[in-house]
Amino acid sequence: MLIILFVGKFFKGLWEHHLTCGYNAPFVLIMSIIVFNFILERILSFLNSKRYNAELPDEVKDVYDSRQYKKSQKYKMVNERFSLITSTYSFILIVTILVFHVFGYVDQLTRTITSNPLLVALLFFAFIMLASDILNTPFALYDTFVIEEKFGFNKTTLKTFFLDKIKGWFLAAVLGGGITALIIWFYLLTRQMFWVYAWIAVSGVMLFINMFYSTLIVPLFNKQTPLEEGPLRKAISNFCNKVDFTLDNVFVIDGSKRSTKANAYFTGLGSEKRIVLYDTLIDDLSIDEIVAVLAHEIGHYKKKHSRLNMLLGVVQTGITLYVFSLFTVNPMLSWALGAKVHSIHMVILAFGIIYSPISTVVGLALNLLSRFNEYQADRFAKKHYDAKYLVSALKKLSSKSLSNLTPHPAYVFFHYSHPTLMQRIRALKKE
Repeated sequence: MLIILFVGKFFKGLWEHHLTCGYNAPFVLIMSIIVFNFILERILSFLNSKRYNAELPDEVKDVYDSRQYKKSQKYKMVNERFSLITSTYSFILIVTILVFHVFGYVDQLTRTITSNPLLVALLFFAFIMLASDILNTPFALYDTFVIEEKFGFNKTTLKTFFLDKIKGWFLAAVLGGGITALIIWFYLLTRQMFWVYAWIAVSGVMLFINMFYSTLIVPLFNKQTPLEEGPLRKAISNFCNKVDFTLDNVFVIDGSKRSTKANAYFTGLGSEKRIVLYDTLIDDLSIDEIVAVLAHEIGHYKKKHSRLNMLLGVVQTGITLYVFSLFTVNPMLSWALGAKVHSIHMVILAFGIIYSPISTVVGLALNLLSRFNEYQADRFAKKHYDAKYLVSALKKLSSKSLSNLTPHPAYVFFHYSHPTLMQRIRALKKE
């Protein structure tokens, strides 16, 4: 509550400053959105934190023993405090940057290096992204090597941490920089119809990444090895034959290289489809439980969820680019960020903030769809395998990761792409 009062006074002062200094309407809109997002997130986190000590429902009482439950409560509280610190830091940082027109200074700096508008844009984003990553690195180090280490999750070494950083920069430069360059190049070339060409190009990149994510990107960070012959491989093969699902690619990934937390996922399309199991998953679950988890993942494919998500992603990208094209002619967006010259890269940055409320609404709809899809995949697993093994697997995974079993409904509505463990168990028992 004190944070909200502080933000209110701060924003009031900012508005008075606007009246005297002449900040334009887009600037006020951008600041309003940033303040609203910060307050909304803090309210949701506050509501969620009030349920950390809630009594566990009957369906999930056996997930934790008393010692483990206390540990999970402490883990949640530590993360909540850390989230408060990091989000407040980020809020103050972005407000300071906007008020003092830091983006405008960076824009001027890049123009002393080159006059090419495409290179100016790429250098601008490179400076901004690199500075942002460096400023946030201390928090990432604390999260990994203090919080995660304290609760027994971290397996990352300092060498791996910083190698991941360098690889992340490389990917951001190749993929993020490449997509940004395409959009700006099409804009400079065609102006009015650039969003159509950009939509086609970005959709192609999305499809390519979706198909070859595990073969091209994952190997940069993790080692994947084919699942060796044995009881688990045989059980998976038998299940795939039972449900008429062709799957030659089952891989084990060295997730234990970074964390003790376990996972499994389905990726790719057509002949490139594969299921990837974390080595920690194999260590933590029985063969029947692993097959039940895979049955859920195969359920997503059988119900065409991957293709639907891909289609929705393409449609959403097209709509976003079209709306963005309507903003490109307005120089006030560049001025709102402190630029002296109307620039496409400044419009991209301003639009990203202004469009965020729409993105939030779209995200809520996609989360609803995602939760519906999870129920469908669970029903598929129940129909073709024993549901008790899926339930026991979900319970073990929740226990292992110290999951929050009693999240606030509002927090779930805004942030969860999956139903809660209790909701999934109740749905499995009901049907």
